[in-house]
Amino acid sequence: MDLQINGKLVQVDADPAMPLLWVLRDLLNMTGTKFGCGVAACGACTVRVDGQAVRACVTPASTLAGKRIQTIEALGTPGKPHALQQAWIAEQVPQCGYCQSGMLMAAAALLDKTPKPTDADIDAAMTNICRCGTYQRIRVAIKRAAGIPPGSAVKKRA
Repeated sequence: MDLQINGKLVQVDADPAMPLLWVLRDLLNMTGTKFGCGVAACGACTVRVDGQAVRACVTPASTLAGKRIQTIEALGTPGKPHALQQAWIAEQVPQCGYCQSGMLMAAAALLDKTPKPTDADIDAAMTNICRCGTYQRIRVAIKRAAGIPPGSAVKKRA
């Protein structure tokens, strides 16, 4: 099957039912996307498909033909990190770091859809689990990346 991953057309020989996570990790050696729970609950495997946050552990690769898949490997570069990656570092978000690739991909999808998110927007979009409990730092980092000054609130939309 042909998949568009990080702007490149990639051909993979995989069972159509194989989850995208295992196509990425086992067939393409793209290990930035992590395995967490295998049932779409934790979000460690989150990637973006056509801009939307998607749990790769339960998404059959065969359902993604013609769609744009973005993994953490394409969110930014070492020379030009994404604004979220810069904010993650500035706010010292990661502790163990295991969930962070999924968190960053979910946050990127949020900011694409809602450039100035409220706390409620962040809470609704960020359903990923962080065992280290850095949720407050994640919220601050998302706001930083969105250009929302620390301590200011974004008004709810009508």
